[in-house]
Amino acid sequence: MSSVSDIAEAMFIQSASQSILEKRTSVGKYDKNRSIEASQVTELVRLACLAPSAFNLQNWEFVAVHSEQAKQTLFPLAFFQPQVLDASVTFIVCGNTDGYKQLEVNLQASVEADIISLGVQKAWVDMATKAHEEDSQARRDEAIRSASLAAMSLMVAAQEMGMVSGAMGGFDTGSVKASFDISEENIPVMLVTVGYPAEGNWPQKLRRPVGQVLNIV
Repeated sequence: MSSVSDIAEAMFIQSASQSILEKRTSVGKYDKNRSIEASQVTELVRLACLAPSAFNLQNWEFVAVHSEQAKQTLFPLAFFQPQVLDASVTFIVCGNTDGYKQLEVNLQASVEADIISLGVQKAWVDMATKAHEEDSQARRDEAIRSASLAAMSLMVAAQEMGMVSGAMGGFDTGSVKASFDISEENIPVMLVTVGYPAEGNWPQKLRRPVGQVLNIV
C-alpha cells in the first residue's frame, strides 16, 4: 500500500511534467486586491515579442491598460466585462499592417549579430514588400496572425510567471482605437487580461479529441 508521502510525491511529479498549456486556463474572475508592477508588465511584453512572425516582421504593438483611470476608460468599451476592472492589467494586442515598411530596420540587429546575412535581409525585405505593398488583405491577414501569436505567447508567459490570463474578443474596436490613440495602421486584435485568480473560475474546459481535429497525410 502506498504511503501518503508516496502519493504526494507522485502527484508532484505528474504536475511538474504537465505541459504549461495543460495548466493554463481562461480566467474571468480576478483578485482585484493583487496587482503587478510595471516591471512585470514590461517583462510580459518582452517575452510576448519572442513569438514568431513572417520574415521576423514583429508587426505587433501593445497597450497596457494598467492604471485605474485607463481601466475605467476601457470598461464600457469592452461591454462592461468586469475582468477589465479586476485584472491587474489588460493588454490591447494590436497587429500592424505596415510592418513590412520597418522590416529592414527590424532585421538589422540580427545582421549585426551574424544571425542572418545582408543578402538574407535584402531578400526578405524585397519579398515582404512585394507581398504586402499592394495587397491590403495580405497586410491585414499578416497583422492578425502576428498579433494572435504574440497574444498566445503573452498568456504562456503570464502562466510561467505565476499569473493567469484570459483572451477577450468582445470590445468596440473603433472606440478602443480612438480612446487609446491607436494609429490607423494598428488593428486591435484582442484584449488579454492578466493578474491573479479569485475564487470561482472554471478549470480548463475539455477539448475535442485529437482524432477529430488531426489528419496525418
